[in-house]
Amino acid sequence: MISILIPVNNYDIVALVHSMRDGLEKVQEYCEILIGDDGSSPDFRNKYLQLERAGVKVIVSKKNIGRAAIRNKLALEARGDHLLFIDADTMIQGTAEAYLLKWLPMINTSRVICGGTWYSETAPGDPDKILRWKYGRKIEQRKASERNKHPHSGFSTFNVLIEKSVFAKLRFNEELKQYGHEDTLLGYQLKKAGIDVLHIDNPLIHEGIESNREYINKTKLGIENLSHLYDIVTDKRSFSSAVRMLRIYNRLYDFRLTRILAGIYIHYRDKMEIRLDSANPSLILFGFYKVCLFCTFREIHKRKQIIPIF
Repeated sequence: MISILIPVNNYDIVALVHSMRDGLEKVQEYCEILIGDDGSSPDFRNKYLQLERAGVKVIVSKKNIGRAAIRNKLALEARGDHLLFIDADTMIQGTAEAYLLKWLPMINTSRVICGGTWYSETAPGDPDKILRWKYGRKIEQRKASERNKHPHSGFSTFNVLIEKSVFAKLRFNEELKQYGHEDTLLGYQLKKAGIDVLHIDNPLIHEGIESNREYINKTKLGIENLSHLYDIVTDKRSFSSAVRMLRIYNRLYDFRLTRILAGIYIHYRDKMEIRLDSANPSLILFGFYKVCLFCTFREIHKRKQIIPIF
């Protein structure tokens, strides 16, 4: 049996849950929908609780415990022997029945299966959201054939079916309280454990497009998390080989360029962010910005002190 797990914080999932519940009634291999309310406001929590009925249950955390912890909590509560994690800010392409059926032939093929992420072909009407959409279309939206070339690097819990016994052994690292790179670590752990990841073309559309400024701020949190992860993993060489940002950083470090790039970030951060927070942001600049930001966090974490640059 398969449990559908939807972690959420202050996001309207009424239409998504109604659609999934309709699919649940038609595909008997799915036994439940668990909604993980991670510290949402009372108004949103009431909306989630109103969705409860046969086959739909809300797991409430009154305080925000973080993306990793709420997913772990949902997995512990799930009755199914397979877990289908989907993010709250998604929309189904076609019918829920077709989406749910597409996973079933693959269950005996792999213990971890990623369905993929898709973005609307039409740019957001609000130019203030163009950076997130542009990055999603160019970087995150990839066919399964491409993702399967480096399956563990492409691992994502945005839309993934995972055997419960596998998840129970690894789980998300709850030290990561803020946004970013929980998937990177779990994908690395799967690789270290010798567990294959299969990618298929069964994508969900990512609807939750943040504003340029919100996405830049989230990027900062994610890059800080990645630097923290680099400090706590035991096999740094193996972890670095699995993460593109770390491969770039180590090459720059060999050429003694990392402190220069950290200096560029500190001095030119505002100018770069103004250009990124525009109606026509450059993804090349965004990539350079992230490398400079990572170099800055490495300097901070190596010195074990906080420099007030943000």
